[in-house]
Amino acid sequence: MSVAPSSSGGAVRSRVRDRRGFSRSSPRPYRGSSSTPWIYLAPALVVLGGLLVYPVYQLGLISFLEYTQAQVSGGEPATFQGFGNYAELFGDGEFWRVLLATVVFAAACVVSTLAVGCALAVLLTRVRAVPRLALMLAGLGAWATPAVTGSTVWLLLFDPDFGPVNRMLGLGDHSWTYERYSAFLLVLLEVVWCSFPFVMVTVYAGIRAVPSEVLEAAALDGASQWRIWRSVLAPMLRPILVVVTIQSVIWDFKVFTQIYVMTGGGGIAGQNMVLNVYAYQKAFASSQYSLGSAIGVVMLLILLAVTLVYLRLLRRQGEEL
Repeated sequence: MSVAPSSSGGAVRSRVRDRRGFSRSSPRPYRGSSSTPWIYLAPALVVLGGLLVYPVYQLGLISFLEYTQAQVSGGEPATFQGFGNYAELFGDGEFWRVLLATVVFAAACVVSTLAVGCALAVLLTRVRAVPRLALMLAGLGAWATPAVTGSTVWLLLFDPDFGPVNRMLGLGDHSWTYERYSAFLLVLLEVVWCSFPFVMVTVYAGIRAVPSEVLEAAALDGASQWRIWRSVLAPMLRPILVVVTIQSVIWDFKVFTQIYVMTGGGGIAGQNMVLNVYAYQKAFASSQYSLGSAIGVVMLLILLAVTLVYLRLLRRQGEEL
């Protein structure tokens, strides 16, 4: 004889569910400790703390001190200057000139790198296997080339006496590094050459993940290749484009090796100086380590601000990152 369940809930207890929807008679899902993720992340956090946090802390500390060669050698004690180094830096007209040149140069490098990388990524989807493999190997070879080696090779290619570029263009003994804008252009070409493979490979991987039916439907509707990229691929690849853009901004804003090698430390009278080279000149050429550290802190804050603003704008557009 079966017993019918009553409205008060006393008959079939195994069928009664609690407020979270789990049966009282069935085992509850395992809930680990809230500290478990941190235990797994602890080794990586320790490494990052030693490689990033501590150097940034030392950089900020030195920027608030009077720290020159006398303090490094131990002849004089380091004294606290507060924001004195920053006041001296912001009151220097050369700093603002170098900052403007750095922003314009970095923006040109980022736009050029993204344009070349995205165009070649689309090209990789249009060519056969052998040309695709050759292009990817050539791009990865450029990406793997050390910055010093690549800069030296580009200087040889554009050498006014022995470089093949001047001979092909009929420019005679034209010096690319003598004029300010031609020197910046030469460095920009080298930066794009060694940076576009990262964008190309990353965007190509994203394009391959797009369903082929979407692209076929756009082509059947009569959309051109540019329209397919602008209206179909670019919106779908926006999270990937965010990553490569932020990476390019960080890399190009702090370019040092290419400028230092190809323009001889910043060009004639510092005409090709960027912030990273400017900080090096202040810290090591002039032994003003506190001013060099202050420039480094300013660069760090600018890059953080650019990244946060860019991510905030994308969040407002409802993009998932």
